[in-house]
Amino acid sequence: MPRYKAPVRDMQFILHDVLSLQNYSYLPGFSDASPDLIDQILEGGAKFAEDVLFPLNYSGDKEGCKRNPDATVKTPDGFPAAYEQLVDAEWLSLSADPKYGGQGLPGVVNIAINEMQSSSNMAFSMYPGLTHGAYQALLAGGSEEQKQTYVTKMINGKWSGTMNLTEPQCGTDLGLIKTKAVPQADGSYKITGQKIWISGGEQDLSENIIHLVLARIEGGPEGIKGISLFVVPKFIPDADGNPGERNALECGGLEEKMGIHGNATCVMNYDGATGWLVGEEHKGMRTMFVMMNEARLGVGMQGLAQAEIAYQNAADFARDRLQSRALSGPAAPEKPADPIIVHPDVRRMLMDSRAFTEGARAFMFWTALYGDLLHKSPDDAVRQKAGDYMALMTPVVKAFLTDIGFKTTSECLQLHGGIGYTQEMGVEQYMRDARIAMIYEGTNGIQALDLVGRKLAANGGRAIFTFFKEMDDFVGENADNSDMKLFTDALSDAKKKLEAGTTWLMQNGLSNFNNAAAASTDYVHLFGYTAMAYMWAMMAKTALEKDDGSDPYYANKLKTARYYMERVLPKAGSHLDMLKAGAESMMALEADAF
Repeated sequence: MPRYKAPVRDMQFILHDVLSLQNYSYLPGFSDASPDLIDQILEGGAKFAEDVLFPLNYSGDKEGCKRNPDATVKTPDGFPAAYEQLVDAEWLSLSADPKYGGQGLPGVVNIAINEMQSSSNMAFSMYPGLTHGAYQALLAGGSEEQKQTYVTKMINGKWSGTMNLTEPQCGTDLGLIKTKAVPQADGSYKITGQKIWISGGEQDLSENIIHLVLARIEGGPEGIKGISLFVVPKFIPDADGNPGERNALECGGLEEKMGIHGNATCVMNYDGATGWLVGEEHKGMRTMFVMMNEARLGVGMQGLAQAEIAYQNAADFARDRLQSRALSGPAAPEKPADPIIVHPDVRRMLMDSRAFTEGARAFMFWTALYGDLLHKSPDDAVRQKAGDYMALMTPVVKAFLTDIGFKTTSECLQLHGGIGYTQEMGVEQYMRDARIAMIYEGTNGIQALDLVGRKLAANGGRAIFTFFKEMDDFVGENADNSDMKLFTDALSDAKKKLEAGTTWLMQNGLSNFNNAAAASTDYVHLFGYTAMAYMWAMMAKTALEKDDGSDPYYANKLKTARYYMERVLPKAGSHLDMLKAGAESMMALEADAF
């Protein structure tokens, strides 16, 4: 059976040594986040993930969720008790605004806890994860009354949250939604329509469920410009702020899914349900994008998280499984065969997995730190850079980490051979769970189009040119360090390839939009491999500074960094070549030829 051990040491290395969170003690929240406190949080989060959530992962996948005749939903056995522990331990409020009951710690620390929870039980972790995004949207666009009514209880986890976008006739193109909102004399609206694929739309974990619903106000403009956002609670709060009258909404059914069986994915029917406008009429997408971007970063983290647990179990299996002899001679002559970890192709799969998970973790945490700086820095220039980076990196984090995260889980299953294809080892569940991350919160193709179509050109390309300069500055600062030459040379080469891809898009994408669209996925991968090279170069520099020979952790980090630069990063070049091929051959066949 599988196991999970939270990678606390690696998280500490990134937070304390690479990102040096202690240097931001002048910022709100960071002043309270001493290294000792962060370590206590990480250790407590690891214990909760390993001892409470992980034991429910396999059983929750087997049992799944069940819709009762009264349209309520039963989550897998053990989930309600685990959720109660989550709430009691105040894990949900870790980085939330103290004004509404949160602890106010850095969001990057919360990302570490979220990774642990997603690795140990992805289906369970989605319930609190969506709640976090929902209350962030209310904080961004809601009235003070809405914040006091809903956010305070969502932060402590007593109430949960969902996002309701998709309908049977529309997915990405939300301008096609048909859910309608009819104004009432008391300022509320009656919401009528059907939403599908609503994660956590109904469950038995929280005492109330707060739905954020996109709808079109009766008589409003057509298309995306006529979309408004509404808060629609399962139970309408009474005068004391407690769950009161049952609203006119229900779960009409549960989706039968490939994975994440422990999460209730609902068809939600709204039959004149009472809701309240969030923000301005017809401006709903502006606020919903706050939740969507939060979710996209969280989904990118899911790609990393499933790759991490798959890698851990693949490494265990490779050390134990006996099969054939090492080509260089018996490695374990006292045994009937050598453990498969001696074979180079097995090492390839393990090293690919390790290089991805450790690099992706650094990329995820680095990006999350900029999210903190965006909201907390008093420096206008820092906030501008942070905002630019958050816009630029979000589609890359979402698409690249989920693409390669799924590929990594697949490789870890492959390493197990035939037994990996069975349920006994558990790896097939990680692969099934990871697959959805490439689809929801905007498919990876949509993320790629967003990157090349909107994010690159924003503010005259300010974000990407800032990133180019940051990498150039890093290379320049380490030019005299011979120990860093391997890493800086590789980073410099990758940066030049990303620059070449960006230039090609600017020269060829505007003259033929199909060129930009055809190149978009390759550009995301070129960007992702380059960003990870920057992360690995920074980690290598830190490991070199820390390595005094007494701790193998740093030597192993450097070995993995070298592997990434020599064996993984060259893939960036192939994506540049494919990118520059343009759209002609891709679009050559007539539609009826397929």
